[in-house]
Amino acid sequence: MARLFMILLNRLVLATCVSGLLVTAAAQSLRVVSHDLYRDVSAPVREYASSLPIGAFHPVQRPRPLQRPLPGPISQGPDPAEQPLASSPVAASLGFDFDGIPNAANGTLIGVPSDSNLSVGDTQVVEVINTAYEVYDKTTARSFFPPQQISTIFTGMPGLCGQGVTFFFSDPVVVYDKMAGRWVIGIVAYDSTGSTGNECMAISATSDATGRYYRYAFGFGKDAFNDYPKLAVWPDAYYASYNLFTPTNVYGTACAYDRTAMLEGKPTKVVCFKNPNEFAFLPADLDGKTLPPSGEPNFFVDLFSTTSLHLYRFHVDFTTPRNSTFTGPVNIPVKTFTPACAGGVCIPQAGTKQRLDSLGDRLMFRLAYRNLSTHESLVVNHSVWTSHAPAGIRWYEIRDPNGTPAVFQQSTFTDGDRSVWMASIAMDQVGDIGLGFSQSSSGIHPGIAFTGRVPSDPLNTMASPAQIVAGRGSQIGINRWGDYSGLAIDPVDDCTFWYVNQYYLTNSGFDFSTRVASFKFSTCH
Repeated sequence: MARLFMILLNRLVLATCVSGLLVTAAAQSLRVVSHDLYRDVSAPVREYASSLPIGAFHPVQRPRPLQRPLPGPISQGPDPAEQPLASSPVAASLGFDFDGIPNAANGTLIGVPSDSNLSVGDTQVVEVINTAYEVYDKTTARSFFPPQQISTIFTGMPGLCGQGVTFFFSDPVVVYDKMAGRWVIGIVAYDSTGSTGNECMAISATSDATGRYYRYAFGFGKDAFNDYPKLAVWPDAYYASYNLFTPTNVYGTACAYDRTAMLEGKPTKVVCFKNPNEFAFLPADLDGKTLPPSGEPNFFVDLFSTTSLHLYRFHVDFTTPRNSTFTGPVNIPVKTFTPACAGGVCIPQAGTKQRLDSLGDRLMFRLAYRNLSTHESLVVNHSVWTSHAPAGIRWYEIRDPNGTPAVFQQSTFTDGDRSVWMASIAMDQVGDIGLGFSQSSSGIHPGIAFTGRVPSDPLNTMASPAQIVAGRGSQIGINRWGDYSGLAIDPVDDCTFWYVNQYYLTNSGFDFSTRVASFKFSTCH
């Protein structure tokens, strides 16, 4: 891992830094077309035992993803979007609330940050962290088997995806394809030098996450590392974003994978666009039963400056890939903000001087899309400085993304002197918005909470939060926290939110726990 860190550092030194952005001479997006490196079908994953023995490697703190200083003015006063402290309690109640995968999954410490996220299917919930996954029954919260290493899904594959060494996997994401009733799991596999990465993707053959998977390996070229991936489901493709490291630059990269082919385990084309002026894109992930209008492109959004978001429209043509387009940026003005901790580390916790990472330089997973028939909305969030605490949550609802996209509402949510960050946001079928997050201060250990709003609430406001679990310990000796968390919507009732994030049962460096909870607004039926 130390060698990987030095390789990434060398890449940054080689890149040209202009106004805090890593750029090349060409500003336009570069189209790249490729195919899968390998594909096959697995045995039912319930038959695989975790192949990683106890003590297989020493747990590590992964190097921090590249931090990008955001251009633009920095507010010298209060955040202009900061919401006064809310007094009305959130109009949602907790359902399930249980401990998820611990870092000591299957007896093996797997390092930090947790990379915790989940998705919800017709009958199951799948949670992933760092390099492990677990499947739960949605109606009972019963686990189908102990946590397994994600690498076991790719058992027997050649190349990086099949190497079976958990140390060389990271950044997992799980999403549920509601249209097909399939699970999509992606994770990065990289070589021992950290210079080349592959995207390993598994598409379940049925709606059972413990069954067979169509397995794929995708590459990005020699000495190209696909860092910080995020996945999304759209009718015409599975979309993904990466910060793609090469020996001379870092590209904000958007990719489309042929969904129709992958649902059948067939040879798959990939169309990618690389842009040296963008960073940490999020692709729009479909929620709800109402699909986007026929032929509508997918939307990619990133945090471009302290006063704006950038939106791109990705239209993919797998029959004639050269006809694929990635148009933008559309500049979306937002109220000025100051990134939490200047994008880095400063969040306090009880009983220690150790501060935690805010990742305040990027949008947080997911960019949730919903078609409410009368309008289309995207909701997304990131972490900002506030007058109350080092970190608050700036959230946005963007409407008309395929027309004239604009912020319909925005605010910075705070919780007194507690920092709130590492959030994930989504919207249910009636327009209620849920927001799950970490909370911490010098007086409390990091815990997990949620808030939200209903359409009748005043615009630009969230209710006062409700706690999911209080932290019982602080993270000691290391500062990487979360990297991302996950909020998903039950595709059956289209009302129930499911959330996962990390916390500690005791003061520790690597031995974190995760918490899975569901909540639902009384207004959604």
